[in-house]
Amino acid sequence: MTERADAARNRAAVLTAAEALFQREDLDHVSLARIAQAAGVGKATVMRRFGDLLGLVEALIAPRVTALQDRVRSGEPPLGPGGAAGARLHAYLDALFDFVLDNRTLIRALEHYGPYAYYANPASQFWIDELTDRIRVARPAVDAPYLAYAVFTALRADVMDYLRQHQHMDIERIRAGVHALADPPGSQPDLHR
Repeated sequence: MTERADAARNRAAVLTAAEALFQREDLDHVSLARIAQAAGVGKATVMRRFGDLLGLVEALIAPRVTALQDRVRSGEPPLGPGGAAGARLHAYLDALFDFVLDNRTLIRALEHYGPYAYYANPASQFWIDELTDRIRVARPAVDAPYLAYAVFTALRADVMDYLRQHQHMDIERIRAGVHALADPPGSQPDLHR
């Protein structure tokens, strides 16, 4: 069934307003009512379409998630299928790192609106499962599921923002730290395996 033109316009207006508010407001001040007002629609319209604030955040980030998942599933190696195990792990870490950096306000909102929302949503489960698989292949001697969650936690937007803003670490230092977690010094990864 095709979406009515007015419904499509309302949906686009809500998504645009929500993204703008998430970009410039403290997360505690973003509400369905404020988004509805900024979009020029009623709060009931937003609730009908997205359910709650978490549903709205997920709708905002979904196309970006899909684009990265497509690159992981069918893109060029080493991010996509094929390539050496170590190179695949590190390409994936870079892609996740850049994704979090580019979408951190939405990810912070996701982290903010549920105690386990960062880990429990379907996109995060895909990221964690893929990270587990890549760690398992590149480093068969480690506990890949545990290490995947530890690395994924280091990729939280709030962690990255804290390190940048309060510890004055630059982005490349943080990136190197994430790589070191997955492949600590002395482990001598075989990037050609």
